Amino acid sequence: MTEPRTIASLLAELPGATLIRGDATRVVTGVEHDSRRAGPGSLFAAIPGFTVDGHTFLPAVSEAGAAALLVQQDHASTVGTLPGDPAIIAVKDTRAALAPASAWFYGHPGRELGVIGVTGTDGKTTTSHLLTSVLEAAGLAVRRLATVDVHLPGEEGHVTDRMTTPEANEVQRLLRRMADAGCDWAIVESTSHGLALHRLDCVEYDVALFTNITGDHLDFHKTFEAYREAKGRLFEALDTSADKGIPKTAVVNDDDPSANYMLERSSAGAIRYGLDSREADVVARNIMLRPDGSDFRIVTAHGAVEASIRLPAIFNVMNALAAASAGLAAGVGLASIAQGLTENPGVAGRMERIQAGQPFEVIVDYAHTGDAVRKVLEVLRQLTQGRLTIVVGAAGERDPGRRFGVGRAAAAGADFAIFTSEDPRSEDPAAIVREIGDHAANAGRERGTDFIEIEDRREAIAEAFKRAAPGDLVVICGKGHEKSMIYGTQSRPWDDRQVAREELAKLGYA
Repeated sequence: MTEPRTIASLLAELPGATLIRGDATRVVTGVEHDSRRAGPGSLFAAIPGFTVDGHTFLPAVSEAGAAALLVQQDHASTVGTLPGDPAIIAVKDTRAALAPASAWFYGHPGRELGVIGVTGTDGKTTTSHLLTSVLEAAGLAVRRLATVDVHLPGEEGHVTDRMTTPEANEVQRLLRRMADAGCDWAIVESTSHGLALHRLDCVEYDVALFTNITGDHLDFHKTFEAYREAKGRLFEALDTSADKGIPKTAVVNDDDPSANYMLERSSAGAIRYGLDSREADVVARNIMLRPDGSDFRIVTAHGAVEASIRLPAIFNVMNALAAASAGLAAGVGLASIAQGLTENPGVAGRMERIQAGQPFEVIVDYAHTGDAVRKVLEVLRQLTQGRLTIVVGAAGERDPGRRFGVGRAAAAGADFAIFTSEDPRSEDPAAIVREIGDHAANAGRERGTDFIEIEDRREAIAEAFKRAAPGDLVVICGKGHEKSMIYGTQSRPWDDRQVAREELAKLGYA
């Protein structure tokens, strides 16, 4: 990034872009999509959002001294009277153009390091954390862009508040930090939203990893097919990414019905992993599940190794196989893979035990879909000596099918359920909670006997603890690592783990 970034050099990387006003020799000093951050020298991309159109901020951005404005062609006729003298570049789709513009500004950092993309409905975060440990056990410098955190060893990382992929300019900025730090591999959790909204274009993937896919996020994607297609874009990207001397590899969960669909989206070499598939290249044998972890043997065409993880449940064995397979794609040996899996400490908010000396178990987990809740309850049922109680809700303004799935899963898998709020947003939280309860009632459970509804999440957690007897297990699902609750458009501080400890302390446990 030593050479000045001129508008002329940007135009060379944006096919179809037209400079409709301004000086092509002008230098750009930053790329922004947020008008509040678009100061002197910046390139501002006016993106039509879901609630606000970025084009409405063009006059303010121009007055703030922006060097250039990236606008859509259908707005080009309205920008001639803007104040100041910013250059104006017209493109067909500003959202799609933001990624290549950002990659241009930051000097295409994805071309300077290996990049592994991880996608799937469930398991992305756990797999990414396990994979980080696997690569580090091999002596590799690893950075991670995840939905729980940004892993930047030696630098200040942070925990993200929401489960989402940052905009393209932030993705490229972080990749540049990683490349400048001498990173060997970057692990990028690649959400369906991030892929569909072009936030992950120009990342330059070398390995694409698919965990699974279930019916979720249909509030955004509308259909399962569109949801699957969005995830498939990660595999398409392998064929257009820069050649860095790293074999492009598609890693898929061969137990999932969409495995072949993902492989068909790319010409890259394939590694299949699984527990049931007869065609899997990487499998687990001699599996021993414990309350505090799992032991198993990883078997591959190149040998086998004994492995252990500090995470319970068969689905975490699958996550370990995913990490092992991606490690193989990155050239890591089996000994380092086993070492990395064993040394990984676990993931915040994923089957996390809350221990304060209480005579019953408390687990916090991120499971927020029917399928994920069902899997968690199946695992915990095997580990519970007494009654299994779940505290769970469903988010507002999201796929209503989650309410059905969560209600039915809780009805089938728990001895007792407390349905409560979880990011109601603009919807009536009481109505959401009641709807989940109705689904449980329709599944044959009795309101007041098998489940209750408590809208206030803290009160729901407290009630679960009051009812718990020695040997029981209480699992709090839906929020996991998150540190806020959304009511309307307001984000209020909230942490299930902290609240659980506070409510246990009120009962005398600390």
